[in-house]
Amino acid sequence: MVGLARETYRDLRFEVGSMDALDLADGTLGGIVAWYSIVHAPPQDMPSYFAEFRRVLTPGGHLLLAFFESEGAPVTTFDHQVTTAYRWPIDDLAGLAVEAGFIEVGRMLRAPRAAERYRRGHLLMRSGSRLP
Repeated sequence: MVGLARETYRDLRFEVGSMDALDLADGTLGGIVAWYSIVHAPPQDMPSYFAEFRRVLTPGGHLLLAFFESEGAPVTTFDHQVTTAYRWPIDDLAGLAVEAGFIEVGRMLRAPRAAERYRRGHLLMRSGSRLP
């Protein structure tokens, strides 16, 4: 996918890396899109991912998350094609981001479409003016 992105959008930078150890200086990104990137992250790892996202974002930078939402249940595992995946309560995920220094800008829940199993959650967060 990164190869396709580089080919299609030659003027943008695309890198492969670990979400909890990005090879970037502090405050260098204006935005991060984690589009279903966190679905395989165990709940205990999420605070370190949010801390890393916060570290590399400029003050006021945005984080856009897409994930499978748990529909009122606690964090729930499910059988994904590759390995165990997690469905998150939107409030819990937003709370972890706030603890890491983010401010919630918006949220959306979408019902599953015909070929989908689970409700989708989306969070738009903005980094605070300084590290927590």
